[in-house]
Amino acid sequence: MTAALKAGVLGLGMMGRNHCRVLNSLEGVDFVGVYDPADGVDPKVEGKPVTKDLDAFLATVDYCVVATPTVYHLDMGRTLAERGVHALIEKPVAHTAEASRELVELFASAGLVGGVGHIERFNPALQSMRSRLQDGVLGEIYQIATRRQGPFPGRIADVGVIKDLATHDIDLTAWVSQQSYVSVNARTTHRSGRPHEDMVIAIGTLSNGTIASHTVNWLTPFKERTTIVTGEKGALVADTLTADLTYYANGVEQLSWPGISAFRGVSEGDVIRYALNKKEPLRAEHEAFRDAVATGDTSGIVTLAEGAAVVDIAEQLIADGTAHRLA
Repeated sequence: MTAALKAGVLGLGMMGRNHCRVLNSLEGVDFVGVYDPADGVDPKVEGKPVTKDLDAFLATVDYCVVATPTVYHLDMGRTLAERGVHALIEKPVAHTAEASRELVELFASAGLVGGVGHIERFNPALQSMRSRLQDGVLGEIYQIATRRQGPFPGRIADVGVIKDLATHDIDLTAWVSQQSYVSVNARTTHRSGRPHEDMVIAIGTLSNGTIASHTVNWLTPFKERTTIVTGEKGALVADTLTADLTYYANGVEQLSWPGISAFRGVSEGDVIRYALNKKEPLRAEHEAFRDAVATGDTSGIVTLAEGAAVVDIAEQLIADGTAHRLA
C-alpha cells in the first residue's frame, strides 16, 4: 500500500479551517497540522497541533495549502519551493502578476507541483457545464455572463473585489469555454470607504470571439453566484450556490401567432434541469491536488501558470477601471 502523503496548512483563517477539515478526512492523506504565527489562535485544529515554528513544520510535510493573506503568498511559496514542498495556494495566487509569474518559475525550476485554489472549477454545476459544452450541446458559444454579488465579507483586508471575487469568474469563464481572454474593459467604483474597489462591471472578448461579461460586487444585500452561457442552440445556466445546472433549448416548433413569429430570433424550447452528483467542491479540489502530487499529472488541477494568467487579467481590469473612474 502506498504511504499516505503528509499535508499541512499555512494560515488558520476561515479558509484555512475549511482546508483542515477536508484534509483531516481525506483518504490517502495524513493531515499533520497548521502553521500560524498569530497570537491568540487555537493550539489545535481537527485534533492536530498549531505551531509557530515554520522550519520544524515544513520538515514534516510533503505538501502544504497556503491559506495566508494574499500579500504573503509569494514569500510562503518561495519558502516552500526552497524546501521541496508541493503547494496548493489559495486564490488569487499572488498579490501581483509579477509575483504570480515568479511563483510559476520557482515551482517549475524545483520540479514541484503547484496549484491554485480556484474552487469554482470543482463546483458540480460548472463541471457538468464544461462537459456539455465540450459535447456541443450549445454549438457555437456566443456569450458568457456571470453575476457574483453579495454583502462584504469582513475577512478581506488586502485586495479589492476584482482580485478576491472576479478572479473566480475570470478563471471559470476561460475554463468552461476553453478559450483565453484577448481584451478586457471595466468600470469600477469605491463605495465602502476602503482603498480597493468594491464593485466592477467587466467586459471581455475571448479567443474564439465569445463575449464575456462579469457583474461583481460586495454591495448587494443578497448572495448570487450565476453563470449563463448562451450559444447557437440555447443556453446553460449554472447556480453555483445550489450546484444546479439548467439547459434552455431554442424552440423548434413553428409559431402560429403572427405578432411573435415575425421576430426573427430564437423562441423558447424545452427546459431541462440536470440531476448532478453534488460532491463538495473543496473536497473535489483536494482529491485532485492529492492525485497530482502522487502522480505528477497536473491536468486535473488549476496550475500556477493558469492562476498567474488570471491575476494578469485582473490587473488589466483594475487599471482600466481606474482609468475610467469618474472624479
